[in-house]
Amino acid sequence: MTDLTLFQQKIAASLSDIELRFDEPMSKHTSFRIGGGAEVMVFPKNTQELAKILKTSALLDCNCAILGAGTNVLAPDDGLRGLVICLKDCLDGMEQLDETHIRVSAGVTMARAAVFAANLGLSGLEFAHGIPGTVGGGVYMNAGAYGGEICQVAETVEVMDLNGNLSERTCEQMKFSYRHSILEDEGGIVTGVVFRLEKGDCETIREKMKELIGKRTASQPLDLPSAGSAFKRPVGGYAAALIDQAGLKGYQVGGAAISTKHAGFAVNLGGATAEDVKRLLRDVSDRVYDHSGIRIEPEIRIW
Repeated sequence: MTDLTLFQQKIAASLSDIELRFDEPMSKHTSFRIGGGAEVMVFPKNTQELAKILKTSALLDCNCAILGAGTNVLAPDDGLRGLVICLKDCLDGMEQLDETHIRVSAGVTMARAAVFAANLGLSGLEFAHGIPGTVGGGVYMNAGAYGGEICQVAETVEVMDLNGNLSERTCEQMKFSYRHSILEDEGGIVTGVVFRLEKGDCETIREKMKELIGKRTASQPLDLPSAGSAFKRPVGGYAAALIDQAGLKGYQVGGAAISTKHAGFAVNLGGATAEDVKRLLRDVSDRVYDHSGIRIEPEIRIW
């Protein structure tokens, strides 16, 4: 192993009781399978460890990035200096609070949360079963699919500010909108959410989830690394249709391409770099604008 940087040494001394990895390839933690090494990646097991990490980060005045399942992130080829906090499978746990409410920790995947609810005979999270990200990331960006969105079922959200302080916000206080919440403007980390669901029949709920997974499998390029929908839905149309109409299915830059199966997806054909993907997104946005007069914007979070 190479010698540790001064920052890595300081973090190792301050957070010796928390799991750390140095120069950890972000390609191992993003669904695009792209990204260089994070100077330090840390894996908190609970909110107490997360608070300690954030306070240490503030004391050391270092950059701090939050990573869930990495399913909507394009990480840089050269890696990231500073600290990456990975929450997937770390902030874990689900519980039933009463007949219609469950609490889910931020590191739980959307799919696991949907199955947990289904097994309890609770309906409302069926749409989330095929969304590959974590609950924390889903709440942060108001994830949705097939007519369902997080804002429809989230009752309260537990949020930690960057000083390590916890608070609870109502759905109204989260100011959800299309693929957006107030946390994107103000900062803060989702640590858990209480979902308000409805009683239903377990088998009916499972059949609905099976139906939606079937639709997703039939229409999306799940066999290739991607970050889900590459572009936000624009006013006046759908990104995939606009891309298709511009003749861009299969358009390729380096190892990155617009899927031939679903024009709304940018995929890694093998060996794609972050620069390939960024140029692909720029080219497609420009050519769609030239063709339709509608500007489409990336839904992928570009780090």
